Amino acid sequence: MLGAIGLDERQETAYRALVAAGAAELTDLAHRLALPEADAERVLRRLEQQGLAAQSSARPGRWVAAPPGVALGALLIQQRHELEQAELASALLAEEYRAEASEPAVHDLVEVVTGASAVTQRFHQLQLGAVSEVCALVTGKPIAVTGMENESEERAASRGVSYRVVVEREVLSTPYGILELSAALSRDERCRVVDRVPTKLVVADGSLAMVPLTGRGAEPAALVVHASGLLESLMGLFEAVWRDAMPLRLGEGGGVREDGVGPDPTDLEILSLLLAGLTDASVAKQLDLGLRTVQRRVKGLMELTGVSTRLQLGWHAYERGWVARTGPQA
Repeated sequence: MLGAIGLDERQETAYRALVAAGAAELTDLAHRLALPEADAERVLRRLEQQGLAAQSSARPGRWVAAPPGVALGALLIQQRHELEQAELASALLAEEYRAEASEPAVHDLVEVVTGASAVTQRFHQLQLGAVSEVCALVTGKPIAVTGMENESEERAASRGVSYRVVVEREVLSTPYGILELSAALSRDERCRVVDRVPTKLVVADGSLAMVPLTGRGAEPAALVVHASGLLESLMGLFEAVWRDAMPLRLGEGGGVREDGVGPDPTDLEILSLLLAGLTDASVAKQLDLGLRTVQRRVKGLMELTGVSTRLQLGWHAYERGWVARTGPQA
């Protein structure tokens, strides 16, 4: 919790222990922290440098905690000042970059990034730097970053960045596919499904894109494309795939009839996955349901809508608003 002001886990634990005790002998504190005395003393020396602890003048070897309201307040003020200075420097550099890049040379419009760590870092930077929208085409074979490792997506979404994501059907069959997509939908991201996407692609704010250069087994590499005709083509590709993709709906309510009878969230999940092209067995596996349960629920939906085929069920699902072919900004 205090890492933001420069304390590591040991230092924070030691300071909390000192605050709880008010003061403590080095030997006692080392025991509480389960550290050798030499290591505990180094931690206390670091706290002393930060103004969070001090040695007792009356009893050598005894350490006293500085009042949190005063000591931590001073560190927070210092941290805010450093962040303000960094923000100012960032703004100046951005202005300088815009001035230099007003008419960029052709060879500056595309970057080649090689190596797993470099690709991963650039991938996260692209999302964390987004202001309004991130668009992505996703396959079931990640090259450098899996969906479960994509923390930058959650952080960007928490800042109000919208996401439009098209995944190929194979993603729904991966071990964490449904879990990842459910988490994305819970963040109000819009997700659609197609049989196969033409390429992996991420576009931030329509001004910066990233596409892979290598497949599985080779050293990861990617192209980072800046504003240009190529970027416009990539964005056009995304929009074309987005228009033809099937919206995915997982775990949402809705579609209840006036008599109070209608599909529950599990019914809607089953419908959405079936319309995305999964078999009954695949749906049962992904939702951790029995095959007979899935088939019974589908039969119940067919009886509810008064249809005799699944094709008719899909049509009625659209008509009743249980699933939607198009939506805002489609």
